Amino acid sequence: MRTIYLDGKKMIMREQPLDLEPGEALVKVSLAGICGTDLEMARGYMSFSGVLGHEFVGIVEKANDQSLVGKRVVGEINAACGKCDYCGKGLERHCPKRTVLGIYRRDGAFAEYVSLPEKNLHQIPDRVADEQAVFVEPIAAAFEIEEQIHTDKDSRVAIVGDGRLAQLIARVMRIRHGDMVCFGRHQSKLERLRKLGIKTKLEILPEDEHQFDVVVEATGRESGFSDALRLARPRGTVVLKSTIASKEKLDFAPAIINEITMVGSRCGPFRPAIEALASGKVTVDDLVSAVYPLEEFEKAFEEAKNPESLKVLLRP
Repeated sequence: MRTIYLDGKKMIMREQPLDLEPGEALVKVSLAGICGTDLEMARGYMSFSGVLGHEFVGIVEKANDQSLVGKRVVGEINAACGKCDYCGKGLERHCPKRTVLGIYRRDGAFAEYVSLPEKNLHQIPDRVADEQAVFVEPIAAAFEIEEQIHTDKDSRVAIVGDGRLAQLIARVMRIRHGDMVCFGRHQSKLERLRKLGIKTKLEILPEDEHQFDVVVEATGRESGFSDALRLARPRGTVVLKSTIASKEKLDFAPAIINEITMVGSRCGPFRPAIEALASGKVTVDDLVSAVYPLEEFEKAFEEAKNPESLKVLLRP
């Protein structure tokens, strides 16, 4: 099969076999999304060698569970051992023996086919299009915030960032929070949120500083951390979503002085993400910037790096 293979910091298209492990399903990839983590990994984050890509939708071609064959699915990216203490406590995403699709010891979805444990797969309703379903994984990551911190509906919420993940976090959190502001740098991106009734600002003003109970950092920039600390009230909570390939030192003094609770946040629950798309509570149709065939992956990655772009998709 054709794949986009990352060897160190260089991506190439190459042919390679797909090894199907026992208990895993073979999925023909229909669409795969390029996210900020993929861009960072191409720059050296995680020192990954293999096939990138963890946001996808596809059709099951082979599975032990015959009821899955022919079904349209998305997949949870962490494949746990199912035997360790972490797995026994329901913390499969932190299993020390896990593999992570397109990120850690498991080839990803920038390929014609992908393999995942059958239990990781979730069927997609007919009313959710492929171009919507490919967003399930990052929408799930947005839902994880509420799973972790259980915010009060009256909490003042700020989101720092206006890119791929920040857009989805804002759309998920507006379901529950009316008092929310998204701080970004691009008028065109913030306009998408304004059309949904979400308050936006192009810069942090003095009157914004230390006014928010919860601040979600999703900029993909080193400066996003300090911006989040500027916005969080004393004893507030900062949720960290960015994965950045950086060796720069971060200043934690404001977090200590203001007794900020910092929460790292990554993967989340797929079921509410699928339901939110199916019900229309979360809309994504305005977020696809471009779709490229797999062989034009270099153009796709250049497009994804463009600050004005949002979601760029690959179609094998």
